[in-house]
Amino acid sequence: MQKRGFLMPCHRALIAAIVVVLSAWPAAAEKRVALVVGNSAYVEAPALPNPINDASDMAAALQKVGFEVILGLDLGKVAFDGKVRDYARALEKADVAVFFYAGHGLQVGGRNYLVPVDARLKSERDLDFDAVSLDFVLKQVELDREGKTSIVFLDACRDNPLSRNLARSMGTRSASVGQGLAQVQTGVGTFIAYSTQPGNVAVDGAGRNSPFTAALSKGVGVPDRNLTSVMIDVRKEVLAATGGKQVPWDHSALTGDFYFQLASAGGALPKVIPGRPEAEEAMQQRLRQLEEELKKRSDPQLTAKMVSLSQAKARLQQLEDNNRQDQQRIFDTYRKAGPASDPAARNAVNREVGSIQMEIARRGQEVRNLRAQISGLEDELGLTAAKEAAQ
Repeated sequence: MQKRGFLMPCHRALIAAIVVVLSAWPAAAEKRVALVVGNSAYVEAPALPNPINDASDMAAALQKVGFEVILGLDLGKVAFDGKVRDYARALEKADVAVFFYAGHGLQVGGRNYLVPVDARLKSERDLDFDAVSLDFVLKQVELDREGKTSIVFLDACRDNPLSRNLARSMGTRSASVGQGLAQVQTGVGTFIAYSTQPGNVAVDGAGRNSPFTAALSKGVGVPDRNLTSVMIDVRKEVLAATGGKQVPWDHSALTGDFYFQLASAGGALPKVIPGRPEAEEAMQQRLRQLEEELKKRSDPQLTAKMVSLSQAKARLQQLEDNNRQDQQRIFDTYRKAGPASDPAARNAVNREVGSIQMEIARRGQEVRNLRAQISGLEDELGLTAAKEAAQ
């Protein structure tokens, strides 16, 4: 009789073969480079207490999961440009690029700018000389990096007196100076996240970190969580910390799952699971062949567990897809509503968003239950031990 958690030798061999296919995908860890900038000590605006803490803590979190980090604190325009140049050079051989910025930012005419600490911005002409164009940074991140992964985090939507001064100087054209940051269209392979939805303002935070960075720096260190799952957790924590006023938003053009850290890899560098259709199909075909062979040799109880495992994973993927769609619905709702001044209109938007958020939270419990179920089934099938043996 087969004991719980114990498989016959032929079963163990086949499962080990399946795990070898999975664990070898991909076999080598990629080179990862990050530019992390935090600006607090502004000359022409009140100092921001948290950005240098945010940048320092994010740099430490990224280094722990294998990133080579270029750190810049309280950068003036010349120093900021120099850090971007160093970063661009380092990206020539990097498979994964991360850019994190905390500090003042603003949008003018639908274009976003990051603000060095010595920026004055007395007129529109000063933008090109005093500020750093986000488009320019994104160009460096994406240039000649086809098939690579680029991730951008912007904690730069704070209430900005420099943008108000600039708007006053522009007279009738002041309407082009928008609140917060504008939505960015990214290239294939790029993921971009804002501390709050485009066109809105985020809070700096009363503690050591902003609500966004506090949640993000923690999420980076959680093993076996893909980027989408990390951002869902970040969004929920920020919503809770700000009483629902701040909704982190992201846009993804990634072609595969990105993991900061995989616990199953024994502390190895994180991996990107590629999205090349022909290679993925070959892997899936091999897995199907192995599973069919295993089913033929196993007893009904073992087969039932494998089927349950497959169904649980499929359901988990469905829930995660639904959460991504609802995140987009939240953004679309805020974008359509705009900066409503009518209290009734604001309440209607908040009710609609609250309803979506409640549905995401409801799914969260099911997601946690499914992950526990998947973990338990993998233990019973001997997959956990087989993964360790395959390392």
